[in-house]
Amino acid sequence: MTIKFNKSEAYKNAKEKLTAVLSNAEATDTEQTEAYENYFEALQTEVTAAITKQVNNEMLDRSILQQRGKNVLTSEENKFFNEVVISGGFDDDSILPVTTQERVFEDLVKEHPLIEAIGLENLGAVKRYIDADPTKTYAWGDLFGPIAGQVAAAFTDEEVGSLKLTAFAVIPNDMLELGPVWIERYVRALLTESYSVGLEFGLVKGGGSVAKQPVGLLKNVDPGTGAVTDKTSSGTLTFTPSENGEIVAGELFGVVSALSVDAKGDSVKVDNKVVMVVNSTDAIAVKFRNTIQTNNGQWVMSLPYNLTMVESDEIPAGKALFFVKGRYKAKLTGGVKVKKFDQTLAIEDATLYTMKQFANGKPKDNKAALVYDLDINFTPAEVPAG
Repeated sequence: MTIKFNKSEAYKNAKEKLTAVLSNAEATDTEQTEAYENYFEALQTEVTAAITKQVNNEMLDRSILQQRGKNVLTSEENKFFNEVVISGGFDDDSILPVTTQERVFEDLVKEHPLIEAIGLENLGAVKRYIDADPTKTYAWGDLFGPIAGQVAAAFTDEEVGSLKLTAFAVIPNDMLELGPVWIERYVRALLTESYSVGLEFGLVKGGGSVAKQPVGLLKNVDPGTGAVTDKTSSGTLTFTPSENGEIVAGELFGVVSALSVDAKGDSVKVDNKVVMVVNSTDAIAVKFRNTIQTNNGQWVMSLPYNLTMVESDEIPAGKALFFVKGRYKAKLTGGVKVKKFDQTLAIEDATLYTMKQFANGKPKDNKAALVYDLDINFTPAEVPAG
């Protein structure tokens, strides 16, 4: 069961300030540390309040929880989090149970549409994997001719880079008194939300190895030097209404066509695979322009070519990001290692832990994603009064 917590204005402001600092290449270590602390303090406050409310509203009898399909731990999880209760916190270099890590990943994908659309993969303890080029995984030739060369060209040995994704868990000492079920739920909620913020930033805006980040979808990589730069706009989208929707269909046809060819000029299958990402404000305008009322009175938002639209606060205002599913490689790997933070934080009766995991992401090439400007205008008659 995923913890639902109210994202207050204080939390939203802390998150926005953290993103702004991470996006600022000139930000000092002190500014980054302060932004991190403010964000995680706000997050801890929200999740603690949510759990306290659930504790007050639910009976903690294990058999009743199980009958209701609530959060019930496996024997390994129960043992692990019981030891946390007994010892008064996590031991240094302890690793969360595999099943807990799997549930964090499931919550990540379920609660965050962009991460699901990107296709984030959890490799578990594996740090190397085999990547296949589907255009080369076959070969014609003589019956007894050599095929080793063709096979070698079809598969590449990839390694998830040594980038660490670190989440901070501030665990109130009072939380330990609630028992292992609630500690596990609390830690899982913190990890899910913290990872979602870090992953969305890295997978969308990441500046590459120089910045010790993934290469984001908004970035281009110079094939010669490896330098990472911002993508330039590939055009402008207006979503202007017209008879039979010809203008919208025409604009998006240009987007889909551009994505259907990779950086080498080879064809790419894009049917049902194109994702459009905009921020929450621009999403309202796009939805307004593409919502119609059916004959039975229902209002339906639909984009041509089966495009999927998701929202992300990492997309700048007035911009739309388009990418093809499967053409961006995002990986999580390694166990979630917990370590007690060796510095004090301005939170009383609580202990700060770092939770680290390897992660990385990169596009297959610079045509895996494209950026467009949005120029959506409304006439006075279209804007409701007041």
